[in-house]
Amino acid sequence: MSQIPKIAHFILFMQVFFVPLQNIKTNKMAKKKILFINQEIAPYVPDNNLSIMGRELPRTMQDMGHEIRTFMPKWGTINERRGQLHEVIRLSGMNLIINDTDHPLIIKVASIPVARVQVYFIDNDDYFSKRQMMVDEAGIDYPDNGERAIFFARGVLETVKKLRWVPDIIHCQGWMSAVVPFYIKTAYNDEPSFSNTKVVTSLFTKSLNKDLGSNFKKCLEFRDAKAKLLAPYNDNFDIEELGKLAIDYSDGIVLAEPDINKNLLKHVKAKGIPLQEYTQDFADAYEAFYNKIYPEE
Repeated sequence: MSQIPKIAHFILFMQVFFVPLQNIKTNKMAKKKILFINQEIAPYVPDNNLSIMGRELPRTMQDMGHEIRTFMPKWGTINERRGQLHEVIRLSGMNLIINDTDHPLIIKVASIPVARVQVYFIDNDDYFSKRQMMVDEAGIDYPDNGERAIFFARGVLETVKKLRWVPDIIHCQGWMSAVVPFYIKTAYNDEPSFSNTKVVTSLFTKSLNKDLGSNFKKCLEFRDAKAKLLAPYNDNFDIEELGKLAIDYSDGIVLAEPDINKNLLKHVKAKGIPLQEYTQDFADAYEAFYNKIYPEE
């Protein structure tokens, strides 16, 4: 009988000290659903800072236990046979109207064996499969790059809806994904898939050479993404205006490289948006930043 008080004291000790520590660990390691919308992913395109991060960030977050989905455009330079891409019939078949023209949405999928990451590709004959990336064979920016970015953004978001997958965080990388934050906070704000989603945008140095043209604002209009919301931006969207649009509708900004456009950095700080400074050791830093943007209840 003399042992009963000691056992009771031990149980009380475990309840007071061990359980709270266990809860702290659980909160710190809480897993999230993260949608990565990438302009480029290695090895499907040549290695550069953007394409390598397009591969390594999703892989790292997946290895840390988070649930991910990853998208990129199906650039015409991608060898489908070598990359083992195949069409996902159940996700394809939708038409998206861009600039008063119907454009069929085709979804393909492949896996990066080494990274163990599945990639969804947004494809369309007019915008991607018969084209190079930013520039044509003569090295000149495609005049409809703005339309291509719009098609890509809407194609990703419509596909995620079909997947019936609800991301906690959307992380956009590259100018091709720069209109996604605007759409998430306007045209798709009432969609159940995105109503509580937070958006993070990474800023890179890789950019367009020319602006997106005077009809970009008109093409960008969709549902609640109204023209009046675009009044603060120049009519001829250049890379800075596109960056400002992404910043204004994001919940957090990441400096993915050390020498980011100073005007964009100034814009971020003026807005007071949470900022993740550049770091090479991104795994823990980015996870902590995600927790800051989307804290657990």
